[in-house]
Amino acid sequence: MSDNPLFVCLLWHMHQPYYKDPLTGVYRLPWVRLHGIKDYYDMTAILEDFPAVHQTFNLVPSLIEQLMDYIEGRAIDRFSEVSKIPAEDLTIGQKTFILSNFFLANLENMIKPFPRYHELFYKRGEIATKEDINRAIRYFLTQDFLDLQVLFNLSWFDPIFHKKYPYLQELINKGKNYTEEEKKSLLKTQIEVLRLITPEYKRLKEKGQIEISTSPFYHPILPLLYNTISAKVALPHVKLPENTFSHPEDVSAQIRMALEYFEGVFGFRPEGMWPSEGSVSQDIVKLIEEAGIKWIATDEGILSASLGIPLRDSSGHTKEPHRLYQPYTVGDNLSIIFRDHTLSDLIGFVYKGWDAKKAVDDFIGRLYRIKTSLPKDKAFIAPIILDGENAWEHYKNDGRDFLLYLYERLSKEEWLACATVSEYLKGNPPHTHINNLFAGSWINSNFSVWIGHEEDNIAWDMLYETRQSLSAHQQSNLDADLREAWQAIYIAEGSDWCWWYGDEHVTETRKEFDELFRANLIKVYKIIGKEAPKRLHLPILKEDRKIKPTVGIRGFITPKIDGEITSYYEWLNASRLDVEGTGGTMHMAETFISTIYYGFDLDNLYLRIDAKKPLIEISSGITFSFHFLKPTQIRIDVSAANPQDASHKPHAILYTDSEWKPQQFIKDIETLAINDILEIAVPFAFIGAKERDEIIFFLSILRDGSELERCPMRGCISLEAPRLKFEATMWQ
Repeated sequence: MSDNPLFVCLLWHMHQPYYKDPLTGVYRLPWVRLHGIKDYYDMTAILEDFPAVHQTFNLVPSLIEQLMDYIEGRAIDRFSEVSKIPAEDLTIGQKTFILSNFFLANLENMIKPFPRYHELFYKRGEIATKEDINRAIRYFLTQDFLDLQVLFNLSWFDPIFHKKYPYLQELINKGKNYTEEEKKSLLKTQIEVLRLITPEYKRLKEKGQIEISTSPFYHPILPLLYNTISAKVALPHVKLPENTFSHPEDVSAQIRMALEYFEGVFGFRPEGMWPSEGSVSQDIVKLIEEAGIKWIATDEGILSASLGIPLRDSSGHTKEPHRLYQPYTVGDNLSIIFRDHTLSDLIGFVYKGWDAKKAVDDFIGRLYRIKTSLPKDKAFIAPIILDGENAWEHYKNDGRDFLLYLYERLSKEEWLACATVSEYLKGNPPHTHINNLFAGSWINSNFSVWIGHEEDNIAWDMLYETRQSLSAHQQSNLDADLREAWQAIYIAEGSDWCWWYGDEHVTETRKEFDELFRANLIKVYKIIGKEAPKRLHLPILKEDRKIKPTVGIRGFITPKIDGEITSYYEWLNASRLDVEGTGGTMHMAETFISTIYYGFDLDNLYLRIDAKKPLIEISSGITFSFHFLKPTQIRIDVSAANPQDASHKPHAILYTDSEWKPQQFIKDIETLAINDILEIAVPFAFIGAKERDEIIFFLSILRDGSELERCPMRGCISLEAPRLKFEATMWQ
């Protein structure tokens, strides 16, 4: 190694969103478990053969917490539960779930390498609509579903485990016709692998080969928690939420919780921190320093904006490279390094399609050009910082070939040295100070991903209002234990929710993120004993706010309200909404309600609820709660008759939004009936609807105050109150 080598500081950021549903405790998505068997262990274990390659791993506490839930048997996720069910016992709903979700894996690198998995993929259909899946269910045999259960879970294991657990290689060699016992062993092996992760990090840390840093607990954008107005530093004309969210105390709490939890797991406090999404500002520096953190990292774009000079020319070549490849101080004495954006993104997004050896040759060549462009009187640092899990499914062999070539070259080149961030800083402390750290993130040096879009701003306002309600309740109930409510707020402050709001990013599971965000806020209201604002039950995602009916309104109706299907024609002109078609693939596959009908004449809105069995048989103890959001906020709770009391008739109570005070208003059985179906006539006057007013509502199914089901599962039903000449208009 030369006297002043170029120090390569690879920092792998390990993070997953917080997938646990706060209302049910069920993990809505399986990615902690599946990335746990694919990425977190092998990324450290691969270093065993390369002792000269020192690296930094940034572990987000909320990821570790979720891993611990799986290891200690507290985590249940729908994918795992459906995987455990014997294939011959799968219901139609469970088969639908499997065919909808068990191909959520990279086609080229995770499905095609398993011929049987690839065969089943095409048997289901490459792009599967609901109709395609319903059709595929008829052709999928029991063995097909069993093989799919096995192959989906098997495909996520990193190749390192094929040798460590020969049983896995046997399953790969077998290829198909798996047994239930083989599946059971496979799922058990997943948990065994998860148990290896934290001990491996501890071992390599004690060995001195890796450093472990962390992030704020639930991965929030710290500058926006400090004050959402900070978004205007980079984007002066950005449209901000109605309310200014400004809670520096939450910045401190997220950092403090992270350090305390980290120390509980690893036995020491980390020296470094990757602020979530590389998001920094001068405002948060003091709070980070006060927590005892010695160094942070962000993107080179922040350095350029902080210095007020471009660091690259129009071709992407570095200008004055000594500015980029050195550490700085901010605040009193907090060290900061800046990731080489180009090198980091080459690994994260570009090299995946290259031959592994050519990619490494290109990467080392770029490092050499950096080295030769720098002064020779001191050692410089090239920080390469990126996700440690998300890139590899796009690489062949889970990126193992690329990493083996890379680490071999990094070990051999004498003009290079690999160091952890703290190792480099101890030998090469910064001598240059940044007086005003620019407010921005690693993406375009601003916060536009997380604030400014209509959906983002709605989310921030919901967070603001919920936090205000919790804070007021706390002040009025000083002795109340509200730790779970505050935890829900901190989770909702995470960056992952707004990552998927707006137009920047797309995923098959955006709706899940939307629901998890709002569920955490709803939990706060449940804990403090207040009814959650109605808009928390509405999707933030624009495309999900109003549900298109299966069949639209075609004319006036005046059905007989008797709880029975008296005539085929009495509801013929009404809208029909098939409930099972209104949710996402992650929702419960079996539903209580099958269909909602709604229609009107000039005076009444008519509602009809159908279930899979006669409602009179299954509705005891059930409340059907109709929530009207427009034109006025009103709730109508309909309770079924008590089968033990012949004098107790079905009844409805209207609640106004003045703290939801009840007003019993429907006693006449002629306007409400529950028998085979539920039918109710709601006068437009009761809901304040006038001609051409928009009416928006949804239905909750409750038992003992707890929601069993929501219809539609996402969004709301929307219709327009009729005009006098409505039918004449319909026939024009």
